[in-house]
Amino acid sequence: MSHPLRAVLAEVHPGSCPTELNFHCHTTCSDGSLQPEALGQQAVALGLRHIAVTDHHSVAAHGPLGAWFDRQRQAGQTVPTLWSGMEISCLLEGCLVHVLALGFELGHADLAPYSQGQAAIGDALQASEVRRRIHGAGGLALLAHPGRYRLPFQRLIAAAAAQGFDGAEAYYDYAMQARWSPTPLVCEAIAQQLSQHGLLRSCGTDTHGLELRGR
Repeated sequence: MSHPLRAVLAEVHPGSCPTELNFHCHTTCSDGSLQPEALGQQAVALGLRHIAVTDHHSVAAHGPLGAWFDRQRQAGQTVPTLWSGMEISCLLEGCLVHVLALGFELGHADLAPYSQGQAAIGDALQASEVRRRIHGAGGLALLAHPGRYRLPFQRLIAAAAAQGFDGAEAYYDYAMQARWSPTPLVCEAIAQQLSQHGLLRSCGTDTHGLELRGR
């Protein structure tokens, strides 16, 4: 599946986040503390090149953040490339997980069940259906923070690969430090398994607080 975001994710390395790339963060449009424009201000101050806001079951932040970036760009300011994003709850191997939908067509009907502010029910809750619908909307499907679930990441990544997922979040701060830093060993193991499966590696702060450098 050809997608312009693939080339960006191919560049991801342990030092990409939080000052170059951030494909996992939240605003007040779900359970975050930052208004979209305030998040944008911090993104510009950090010098981010690419960003996606991935509010839970909501894309409401994309419009105001995109408009704020446009105003800054018109004023001569360098701003990040903004990609559509959303964090979707689903079941994978019977385990409740989160999936990052990135770079999809905003307003696409396939993602309507997941953009209502709460998890879907029935067949739409299955990971295979979430993946199918994300692809139907022209996006990429990546497993969020594989090391945070009740099942081992090795099993979940293998299952995601078998179901046609595009990748997973390789670099994540499982220690939830004040200043974001990827957790050694677990992130390296996840990145290695993703490479073995030929999957993309993503990174993001999963910011819910007032500081884009931390969670």
